[in-house]
Amino acid sequence: MPIKAVLFDMFDTLMLIEKDHEFYYPSIQRMYSYLYEQGMLVDFKKFEETYINERDRILSEANLAFKEPHFNVRVAATLNSLGYNYVVSDPMVALATGEFCEEFMKYVKIDADTKETLKVLGKKYRLGMISNFAIPECVLKLLKTSGIDKFFEVIVISGAVNKRKPGQEIFEDTLKLMNISSSETVFVGDTIEADIEGAKAVGMKAVYIERRVQESSKKYAPDKTIQRLCELPTVIEIL
Repeated sequence: MPIKAVLFDMFDTLMLIEKDHEFYYPSIQRMYSYLYEQGMLVDFKKFEETYINERDRILSEANLAFKEPHFNVRVAATLNSLGYNYVVSDPMVALATGEFCEEFMKYVKIDADTKETLKVLGKKYRLGMISNFAIPECVLKLLKTSGIDKFFEVIVISGAVNKRKPGQEIFEDTLKLMNISSSETVFVGDTIEADIEGAKAVGMKAVYIERRVQESSKKYAPDKTIQRLCELPTVIEIL
């Protein structure tokens, strides 16, 4: 069956996280500084330890069912663990998440081939995105500021739907939104487990962009492996 749609992963596929994920400490520090200014009077070490504990607890439970709670859940849980009574929907929780996001974005840049590749593919295929990230607002802002949001018919972000790759649900839901079958779709991503195994499990073809060394899948092999996004138009033609 001919390919009609191309779906993309976001981070380290279309946009690159620089400096080996060095965003973590400054992003946590910025979030902490905001909360401290709002009256959370604990030292940074205590805050960081509590955040990590709550994050790991939430993720260990969520990962069992391929869920992705919004980042706000971590922030509220951290505050509550420190003795401050805030619910997930509290504006201060969202603003603290926003501070993390603003710092994180400083470490993200668009791949040099992204715009031209999307432009070329968009003339022939329907385009969509499935991204694992707990702050959907951050993904949308990066897409808009880089000027590539316009290329995508559908953008599905794990933190917005509480589902994550490689779980089949997030792939299947995206296909339903686009009213297209998996056999007519190619997924492009940089992570063997989340992107390649996840896409292949629902019947999509999968193209692996090799950004770093990863262990080969024992379940599924990518249909094609590329080194640069600019290789995609030619590769998809022969799938």
